[in-house]
Order: sequence, then C-alpha cells, then structure tokens
Amino acid sequence: MEIIKDLPEVFEEFAEQRKNSFLAVKELKDKGVPVVGAYCTYFPQEIAMAIGAATVGLCSTSDETIAVAEKDLPKNLCPLIKSSYGFAITEKCPYFYFSDVVVGETTCDGKKKMYEYMSEFKDVFLMELPNTQGEQAFKLWKSEMIRFKEYLEKKFDVEITEEQIRNAIKINNQGRRSLRRLYEVMKHDPAPITGHDLFKVLYGSTFKFDRSQIPEEVDALVEKIEKEYAEGKMQEKKPRILVTGCPIGGATEKVIQAIENNGGIVVTYENCTGAKSIDKLVDEENPDVYCALARRYLNIGCSVMTPNPNRLELLGRLIDEYRVDGVVEMILQACHTYNVESTGIRRFVNEKKNIPYIGVETDYSQADIGQLNTRIAAFIEML
Repeated sequence: MEIIKDLPEVFEEFAEQRKNSFLAVKELKDKGVPVVGAYCTYFPQEIAMAIGAATVGLCSTSDETIAVAEKDLPKNLCPLIKSSYGFAITEKCPYFYFSDVVVGETTCDGKKKMYEYMSEFKDVFLMELPNTQGEQAFKLWKSEMIRFKEYLEKKFDVEITEEQIRNAIKINNQGRRSLRRLYEVMKHDPAPITGHDLFKVLYGSTFKFDRSQIPEEVDALVEKIEKEYAEGKMQEKKPRILVTGCPIGGATEKVIQAIENNGGIVVTYENCTGAKSIDKLVDEENPDVYCALARRYLNIGCSVMTPNPNRLELLGRLIDEYRVDGVVEMILQACHTYNVESTGIRRFVNEKKNIPYIGVETDYSQADIGQLNTRIAAFIEML
C-alpha cells in the first residue's frame, strides 16, 4: 500500500497515537468491548486478545502526578512507579479509568506494593512472575498463564478456547515481524531516519487497539523508508548509539534528544519499547499454547531476572548487527534492579564488545537536561 503522506507527517501521527486513542478507548467501552490495561512487557497480551479485549499500556511516563503519589508512596521511589500510581489514583489516565482490569506482575518490590494499594480502588490481577528462568520457573509461569485465562473467563463470563489464543498469537507475531522490519532499517549506515522517529513508531504502535492493523501500516512505512533511502534520502553519517536500560517514553525521551542533538544517532533500542518487546516470537507450532506463551514471555531479558543471560545475548547481537559505536544506558533513579545490573552491562560492553559505555541516571523532571546534554555530548565527542 502506497503512503501518500511525507515521512515526517507519518512519524508525528504515530507520536500522537497515544493521545488520539483516548477517545477510541471510550468508544470501545461504550460498545461493550473489554479493556485490559498493563504496565509491563511480561503481560501476555494474547490471552486477553482471545476474548476480543483491547489491551493497552497504562500511563506511567510523566511527572504530572508524582506529587499526588508521594502522599502514599516514598519520595525516594522509582518515578515510573510513582507516575503509574499517581495517574491511577487521580484518574487522569483515561486508559486506566476505562480498564476493566489491570494486569500486574511481581517484577520489583516497589511495583508489587503499588499493585497492592492500587487493588483497593481497581480490579488488579497480579501474575506471579518468577525471578529466574529455569525449568521450575517455567512451570510456575505456565501455570500463571492458565490462571490468568481462568480469571478472564470468570470475570467476563466467557470461555477462552485454545484456537482463540492461537489466532491471537498469529496476529501479535505478525505485528512483531513488521516492527522488527522497521527497526532493521537502521542497519543501514548512514541511517535512513532518526532514532527519535523510529521510537515514535515503536511507542505509538503500542496504542493500536486493533493489532491486526499494525502489519499493513508498518510494512508500508518500511517500503517508503527503503524507497527514499535508495533515492539518496538519509541522515548524515554520525556515531551510532544503542540505548539500553529502563523503559523509555514521555519524559525520558529527553535522553534520545540529548543523543541526537549532540551529534549521535540512536540506531537501536534494547529496552522495553524497543527490541526487548518484539525480538522473540511465540512458537506457533507448539501444540501447547500455554507452554508457547510461557516460554516466549519468560525469556525476556529484564534486570529483574537473576541471572540475566538473555539481556546480554540480545545486547551483544544488536551491537554487532547495528555496528554500534557506543552504548548509552538510561537508569531511572531508585530503579534498583537496573542500577545494580549496570555494572555487569558496562563490563560486557567494554570488555566483551570493546566499545564505550556511559550510564546516565535520571528521573521524570526536566531539571537535568543541561547536565544530560553536557555528559552525552562529551561521550559522543569521544567516539
């Protein structure tokens, strides 16, 4: 399908997808469509999709409601948790407001306690995520898939068949393949588009309630990018940066801007909004759908896992495939799991991959933009 709009206009449409979907979620509710909200990449979307539910990521990337959250939560807590709770309790997040249920997961201690408080005013289903990835952990996670399925059946008075789950798996896999093709355009050197424009599409696509629409839209965008690249339209050659660490979005897009305003270009994202969420597919051939889902989701390389070899495997692969010149790790203040793991990431990047690494700690305020620019500009100049 030919895209008539110019690329900048398309990128901005994806960037605005979250805001533009506020009205759409109300329309879904008015039609009786279930809405299931979540905060984490470990959320098994396919089980909710099997009942025809719209799945949506909930608001958690702004400091707008943090002051309200701090009435119940400690000030020295991760801003992502405070933002999530603040948007929930103030009802300033329409996605949270219209969600029939919020699916949580036992990732870090702060989020577990947040879900406990949140359950006082919202239906919360908490999935027991293991913090290891061995066989015993897999058995537990598979049983959680089944428990979640049974919860949805009871809550919405429906029956979820394996065929419905298989269909949802195919739809989501098709979307992941298309999004992978999109971020793989950044293997070109020079890059065809900016890393920020790439991020707009990756993030914006998570607010597509009909996930079957993603392949057509994204494939058309990839064709447009490749066509223009062949015609000589591309970015200047710049140091190629990989971004890793905590989830990026909203306020923390300041890190992407600091990189690209100071001479670098982000060619790939390892974190949740990037490769981590779409790199692995669910095995469509596995006769046991719950086994297939459990394997795929448990293998996500998040810092809550100990040990965490899958993060290093993905990180190393991205560094090689995208010919990365330097790694920037974004760590949210008081995010203990990513903060502690940063030592291992720095060693891996410096000693195994022999390229420079910088870790930047930040929060959701804009007060440190000058400092971020100074540090990242010096890092890029060194490259």
